[in-house]
Parts: sequence; structure tokens; C-alpha cells
Amino acid sequence: MAGADGEGEVPALRAVRRCLAAFPAEARELGLTESVPYLDSLLSPLEFYREWVCPNKPCIIQNAFGHWPALKKWTLTYLRKVAGSKMVSVAVTPNGYADAVYQDRFVMPEERHMLFSNFLDIVEKKVISPSVFYVQKQCSNLTEEFPELLGDVEPEVPWMSEALGKKPDAVNFWLGESAAVTSLHKDHYENLYCVISGEKHFLLHPPSDRPFIPYELYLPATYCISEDGSFQVVDEKAADKVPWIPLDPLNPDLEQYPEYAQARPLRCTVKAGEMLYLPSLWFHHVKQSHGCIAVNYWYDMEYDLKYSYYQLLDSLSKAVTLV
Repeated sequence: MAGADGEGEVPALRAVRRCLAAFPAEARELGLTESVPYLDSLLSPLEFYREWVCPNKPCIIQNAFGHWPALKKWTLTYLRKVAGSKMVSVAVTPNGYADAVYQDRFVMPEERHMLFSNFLDIVEKKVISPSVFYVQKQCSNLTEEFPELLGDVEPEVPWMSEALGKKPDAVNFWLGESAAVTSLHKDHYENLYCVISGEKHFLLHPPSDRPFIPYELYLPATYCISEDGSFQVVDEKAADKVPWIPLDPLNPDLEQYPEYAQARPLRCTVKAGEMLYLPSLWFHHVKQSHGCIAVNYWYDMEYDLKYSYYQLLDSLSKAVTLV
């Protein structure tokens, strides 16, 4: 095994390490910024595709959905009136982390079906619970579970649909407590994230930071509530291991993951009335203000040169990790 200075490394491995070291710097030279830019108005579909989608760069768009009735109507009182009697899917965890590494497992939340009004009681603190509740089911839950709310937004983002030449694969509704956290991960979607009320706090990494972001394989498991109200972590039977990121980017363990010190995260806050364009394959970690309401649109990415670039970077990173 080579030392820190690479002494004793085979030439091929040294070449891989040099490539990995060069990738992030070269990517930033191609136009990645030190902060997430703001657009104060919409561009044409062609301009947006050319200036943001093709170079795979995030931005925050202001005044993108000011015409949505949801911006004025979606109070918790209104949501209770319109959808309070519905049974909905709610992610429930003991610590706020759904789909995250815990006790050497990749642990998914308990998916609890409950009256939406009962969920709102918890958000409004009319009922106190030691658990953390989050409406975050990502199978187009806005269209599937909350069709009554669709008239207050749009079933698609017309200019993005035109830019990409396709409709969104999913439209998701998000509402939860401030303790609910989305662990660091990436998606194979072009994501338009629209905050209706409150704030979302994003920590982002471009795909070029992949060499510095650790992945490990974990047995999948699920939180299950026991009769005494405590949570148990129950392994999924006969399931393949899941690759996931064990690192908390807000409090990284640099002794265990020293490479992460070379990563350069971007932080941004998306406020009510603002839309974040989160490009495909960007890593993101998300926190929120209490009771934040948001809607996002997932458009399937193009499996083009960007995807091939990421696959190469991912393969090289894995090769170095295995040595």
C-alpha cells in the first residue's frame, strides 16, 4: 500500500489519482461559481436550456411562479380545510433522518398512513410527539394524494417542459417539521424546487466533487414503531446492499473522511416565492424552517455526455477507494 505521498503506487493508480485531482478544478474553470446565482426573471426556454441546463449549473429564480394561487392560499388552516379528512403517507423517524445511515444500516422511515389533520396537529404543536413527521413521499404525491391542491399550482412548469421536450415524471408535495433533514445524496432528475412558504436550506456539491464524497454499502432497514412507542431498526430481508453517503456535510468527520476537506460546498437558502433549479447529479443536503411548504418537479435527465462524465468520475473514485 502506498504512503500519503504516493510512494510505491503503481503508475496506473498514480495516473488515476492525478485525473481525480484535476477533475474538480477543471470543472470550476468551465464556469461553476462560488455561490448559487439569482435570476430576477424568467428566461426563454431556449435560453434557460443553453445557459443553465446544458452547463449543469444551479440557480435560484425569483418571480417564477408569482401567479400561483398557492402562494396566498396555502396556509395550514387552508390545507386543513381542503385536505384534512384525507389519509396520507407520512414519513416518521425518531431523529428526523429518513433515508440515511444509522447504526451501520441504510435506514428508511416508517411510512405511516394517517389523517392529514392529525399530521397538521403535530406540525402546529397541538399534539406533542417525540417522533419527527414529514410529508415527503416522492412518487408524485401531489397528484396522487393531494389532487385537491393541484388547481393552486401547475401540473408542470410550461417553460421547462418546452426546454426539455418532456413532461415531469413526478410532482411532489413537501411539508414537515424543522427537525426533518434530507441526508446528502444525488438524483437523476432535473429538479425545480418551489418554496411556497417558509425556507429551505440547501448544501450543494457539483458532480465534480464526487472524488471527495465517500460512499459505502449498507444493509437496508426500516424504522418500525414498537408497542411501547420506541423505534426499532428492522433489516429488510433478502435485500441487496445500498450505496449511500455516511458523511454529515454540516459536521464532517475529517479524520475518517479526510478527502472531504477538498470539497467545496455551495450553500443557499430558498425563500417563499423562489424556485431553485437543481441540476441532475448534483449532491444536496436539505434542512428547512418549521412547517415549510414546497412543491418540486422532477424531469428525467438526459443520459448524455454529462452522465458519461459522471460515470467515469464515479468509476475512478471507486477504483481508488478499493486499492
